[in-house]
Amino acid sequence: MPSNLKHRSFQAAFGALLTGFVVLGVGPARADGPKITPSGLEVPRYVSLKYDQVNARNGPDEAHQLLWIYHAKGMPVQVVAETREWRRVCDPEGGLAWVHKRTTDGRRTAMRVQPTTLPLLGSPKEGAKVTAYLKGRAVAALDKCDKGWCKLRADGAAGWAKESDIWGADPAVQCHKN
Repeated sequence: MPSNLKHRSFQAAFGALLTGFVVLGVGPARADGPKITPSGLEVPRYVSLKYDQVNARNGPDEAHQLLWIYHAKGMPVQVVAETREWRRVCDPEGGLAWVHKRTTDGRRTAMRVQPTTLPLLGSPKEGAKVTAYLKGRAVAALDKCDKGWCKLRADGAAGWAKESDIWGADPAVQCHKN
């Protein structure tokens, strides 16, 4: 492993030039509608990491430099560009890298990025009864979001959290090209 290789490791609590590639989806969303991508899905969009070890590269090919290895199965990442086989993702710490499409999962998750515990509420409103707590730096399944609130599930418990208190729900591009 190269000595300059960075590791993107998240706690177990939640677990080059582009020559010859058509890369779609980089930059701000257009007002004239969703971007057409090789997968047929919109960008930006959220996915989760499928494996406990995912190689992150500086370009969409195995020949590109390995930047770091994610050690965080289930972690949400935002797809901001893609080729037929590769996805450029933004992670919760602001890192941008290319990962192979086979290492991502369409299941949505969200992460409590802050180290503090987040109360999950019984309904999507201030003052609702607390039904569970999401540990700091933890990941939960994201069921749905509505009017600034998101319903999360983890370890058999469920509840609502403000969209602004989690990472993996904001539809805006979270990382911008360096």
